[in-house]
Amino acid sequence: MSRFQGVPDTLYIPLVARIYASRRFPEYFYDPKALSLESEIPSDSIQKAAGEYFNLASVARYHNLDAITREFLSRTGGRGNVVNLGCGLDTACDRIGERGAHFYSSDLPEVIATRERVIGTGPNETLIPADLFSLDWADGMDSTLPTLILVSGVFQYFPHAKVTGFVKALKGRFPEGELVFDAADKLGLAVANRFVRKSGNTSAMMHFYVNDAQAFAEETGTVLAECRLFYTDTRKLLRGKVKPGTAFLMWGSDLLGNGKILHLSWRSAHESSGN
Repeated sequence: MSRFQGVPDTLYIPLVARIYASRRFPEYFYDPKALSLESEIPSDSIQKAAGEYFNLASVARYHNLDAITREFLSRTGGRGNVVNLGCGLDTACDRIGERGAHFYSSDLPEVIATRERVIGTGPNETLIPADLFSLDWADGMDSTLPTLILVSGVFQYFPHAKVTGFVKALKGRFPEGELVFDAADKLGLAVANRFVRKSGNTSAMMHFYVNDAQAFAEETGTVLAECRLFYTDTRKLLRGKVKPGTAFLMWGSDLLGNGKILHLSWRSAHESSGN
């Protein structure tokens, strides 16, 4: 019996995307742990449902978050905490492979139970069943260490005020903390919600967006360390290798700034790391 028995589609959609990219574009993104699970995904699942653009849109998040995580670990000498909130079936701990830091993967209890069954626990990883906004996941962590907090594909489903309140709470809990998350602008969110309405899944409507990254940093009392467009690296590394329609959609998204990765720090120029 497959370890994916009873796993909701929403959990393994990003996993399937990582397998897709690892098979077709390993020079851009390679996830051996995801590939090891490929044979267990039901053949009649979403593997054939998503096209090239939607798979690469999902993987672009991981490509950027992995790069930022590696830079963080290089800057901190490989020490500290890497916290993956709303982790789902992400395998960042295996992809990064940095044994000096400790990875914390947190999600709702039922997701963590599925994750433990499907993926297991890495040697430098702790699984934490908890609600993201409760901050219970932070109990027991050494919050004095440099801490990189990753939130991927989660904030969109919550009101703006709840997200800003959460960011401000993180500042008080992790004095050496940094936060990285993805966000659409208002137009990008409207387009995404249009597809959601067409699918009939109105319970998955999205609310949070960021038009101006610097303004959001000021609103939350943080420093904007970096704002990356989704596909800058993707378009460069996969130039001439993807379908024309995919290339056009990625170019248009970056041109309009529809999708971005925000990297916030509590202190200017990462001074908490001694730079």
